[in-house]
Amino acid sequence: MFQDRLQALLVPALETAFSQLFNHVLEGRSIGFQQTRPEFAGDVTINVFPYLKISGKGPEPTAQAIGEYLVANVDVVERFNVVKGFLNIVISDAYWLGFLKEAGSKDILALPSTGKKVMVEYASPNTNKPLHLGHLRNIFLGWSVSRILEAAGNEVIKVQVINDRGIHICKSMVAWQKLGNGETPTSTGLKGDKFVGKYYVEFDRAYKKEIEALIAAGKTKEVAEKEAPILLEAQEMLRKWEANDPEVRALWEKMNGWVYDGFDRTYARAGVSFDKNYYESQTYVLGKEDVLKGKESGVFYEKDGAIWVDNTKEGLDEKVLLRRDGTSVYMTQDIGTAIKRFEEFPGLSKLIYTVGNEQDYHFKVLFIILKKLGFAWADELFHLSYGMVDLPSGKMKSREGTVVDADDLIQEVVDTACAVTTELGKLDDFNDEEKTVLFEMIGLAALKYFLLKVDPKKRMLFDPAASIDLQGHTGPFIQYTYARVQSLLRKAGTMDVWQHEHLAGTALQPEERAVLKQLHQFPSVLQEAALKLDPSSLANHTYELVKAYNTFYQMLPVLKEEHAAKREFRLELSSCVAASVKKAMWCLGIEVPERM
Repeated sequence: MFQDRLQALLVPALETAFSQLFNHVLEGRSIGFQQTRPEFAGDVTINVFPYLKISGKGPEPTAQAIGEYLVANVDVVERFNVVKGFLNIVISDAYWLGFLKEAGSKDILALPSTGKKVMVEYASPNTNKPLHLGHLRNIFLGWSVSRILEAAGNEVIKVQVINDRGIHICKSMVAWQKLGNGETPTSTGLKGDKFVGKYYVEFDRAYKKEIEALIAAGKTKEVAEKEAPILLEAQEMLRKWEANDPEVRALWEKMNGWVYDGFDRTYARAGVSFDKNYYESQTYVLGKEDVLKGKESGVFYEKDGAIWVDNTKEGLDEKVLLRRDGTSVYMTQDIGTAIKRFEEFPGLSKLIYTVGNEQDYHFKVLFIILKKLGFAWADELFHLSYGMVDLPSGKMKSREGTVVDADDLIQEVVDTACAVTTELGKLDDFNDEEKTVLFEMIGLAALKYFLLKVDPKKRMLFDPAASIDLQGHTGPFIQYTYARVQSLLRKAGTMDVWQHEHLAGTALQPEERAVLKQLHQFPSVLQEAALKLDPSSLANHTYELVKAYNTFYQMLPVLKEEHAAKREFRLELSSCVAASVKKAMWCLGIEVPERM
């Protein structure tokens, strides 16, 4: 990578400097390089405070001595300045021009293959309701991490677990049987997931009415909640489902089919997909044999007829893995599913679970259990934990039908994109179809970028209106800059092959250098995003790049530049910015328009 290449030039010189100046053998890996702060002149900064015992000097003399050595012995070091114990190094224009020459001939965000196979799990919807805002943060985070890992040279397998069984599914089924009068998604014009979700809400309404009636008849609230007839019907349906009752199974398959059709339409519009689906109706039977084997080997123990794991030594608690009646808990099937995945995909080196932070404890326990069972790959399991998303309207509740529906939210940001873009009045040469495609692209960019630019661990507030701002820290602002560059390149026509030698004797302008430095850091930022599984660093760096480019564009002429070599250089710089922005936005799951 380019950032590593610059360090590769500096580290050997620094090792020699320490040997000659201070008679000390320095390990280059111990040197900490930082980007120079904007208020100081320089490109790379070295903190010399850790080396004062070695030099036997104060911070300023130490930095001064190292700086003088580098200027005298390293071609790319042009000059330096010292601020207290910080050595700010200015890299020569020749280095930056050489970097651009090389960057123009390759994809600087294409990292070498790691040879590793990584699985990323995300989405994990329930088939009793449509996808909502919380799902969107999960989905966009998982999809972006998958693409970042792919760009960083990994083979990525994208999966989801569909929670398609349990009492919550049966509630929707019972409500439709009792209240549906045979209506279907087709007859009502509703998407299948919304149609089934409507009956989940209807169940809750009917259930509350029955509780009120039982309380009025003299039952206590606690008894009424347990004896409400519609709840008893749902519980009976679940028993029949588990007994493979053909009528219940047929109804279950029909209603789940409606939901899957709805999910697929949302996924397609959101621009995401999966390589494999896992269904809880199949995975819930997994893990029992593994738990029994763990009991036989002494990893787990039996108490009161149930099988337990003791994690108190790890600072956690005891956990039931198989109930007294032999039925499993969620942890049991998660144990079995993890084992199954590593069997299904030989050579799998990492498994990432994209799940909200309310499940932090669950995954700590899961990973400890799998390690106790002796699976070496347990150390490569990772919970990509993220905070919840709020709207100004407050907390979402599925049972009460107050969730922020994913489809409605996507449509809202697309409509807002339409209104904002149309108001600017720059779409005269777009036909209706092209406008529709553009509004969709801008709206989805606004939504995805807003959700991804925040550290996943943080709880966040989503503001649909703020996400569209064409002048703010938004996806559409980055799209607009990309389209601006593409327009510039179209106007330039066929570009001459750029020869950086023609700029000899011409100093880079600060605005040009600022853009080059942002480009130069991009591969390191991508690698860090892949290492930390955090798209926000890549999202924010992309914004910093386009900000630097916009300053450059406003301050310096490009097409009107009279000096031919400068014009060619600035066009090449613009082209590299566009290519890097497009790839970075691809990593975030965001498309960029050629015109806007």
